[in-house]
Amino acid sequence: MNTAATPGILAFAPEVLARLMPMYLAISAAGIITHVGPTMAKLSPSDPMPGRAVDAVFELCRPSAPASMAALTARAGRRLHLMLRAGDGAVLRGVAVPLAGPGQGQGQGLLINLSIGIGVVKALEKYALTHADFAPTDLTVEMLYLVEAQSAVMAESRNLNLRLQGAKSTAEEQALTDTLTGLRNRRALDLTLAALTRHETAFGLMHIDLDFFKQVNDTLGHAAGDHVLREVARVLLAETRHSDTVARVGGDEFVLIMPGLYDAAQLGQIARRIIEHLTLPTEFEGEVCRISASIGLTVSTLYDHPDADRMLSDADDALYASKRAGRGQAQFFTPPEPGRLSA
Repeated sequence: MNTAATPGILAFAPEVLARLMPMYLAISAAGIITHVGPTMAKLSPSDPMPGRAVDAVFELCRPSAPASMAALTARAGRRLHLMLRAGDGAVLRGVAVPLAGPGQGQGQGLLINLSIGIGVVKALEKYALTHADFAPTDLTVEMLYLVEAQSAVMAESRNLNLRLQGAKSTAEEQALTDTLTGLRNRRALDLTLAALTRHETAFGLMHIDLDFFKQVNDTLGHAAGDHVLREVARVLLAETRHSDTVARVGGDEFVLIMPGLYDAAQLGQIARRIIEHLTLPTEFEGEVCRISASIGLTVSTLYDHPDADRMLSDADDALYASKRAGRGQAQFFTPPEPGRLSA
């Protein structure tokens, strides 16, 4: 811009002021904005400031009043707080100094140098500002570097926390999982039983022991035995709900916990289906593996105060009653006396 057109307003070329004070305002004695810095222009891209009265664009804060030329001149040399009337009402901070033309004395207008202040982070996003929009000596640039550094550190911290949380979840899951079958393990079973008995949730408990599994291991090898165990796991998961706990608690022993399911008829049907499926032969590397299953059942409603160890022991008694009765069947635990049992 040619400074000769405004000899009393700007003593420096606008491009010089733009570099030194990218958020400056040059205001004529009549209170009209004549020039603005490039960063200031970005704050009102759809309604350019030059040519408009300063009090139409800004409001003086502290005390709140129109930003008239008289009010601004009265505060020359002191800290200013100017609020943009448009948009989100951003408050800018700065200082005004009187302008004078050569040989004309004072009263030629004001030059105001402004900054965004603590609202810089919000302004960066709203007005798409970068460090290039601020004077190199502006401490805001240092703040921007700090914000960028902090953002990078926070992002890395969040990523690290997510990785740690993922690793923790994986470790916790592995600690509760049987590595061969993918079922729950004994620790997971104990936690489930403790929670159910603590909250007095009614549930059914099924103890399963495989019949003839030792013969598979002895005749066809442990690889065949592992294959059978994985097939057993598949059957048990297929016959239970997502809310049930299916745990492998020994070499060929399994326990099923079924919250909310304590009807003897329903549990009996599930046990018979499991036995039916497990009786079907399984092929492994051209060899046929044959097993069966004996099952013992009990339900928490048999007990005044259900105790996990007691219920597991009673289901185990029922299981061995099934084995003594010929294997491949399911039996319920029968209390020695009528009525509910005390732990």
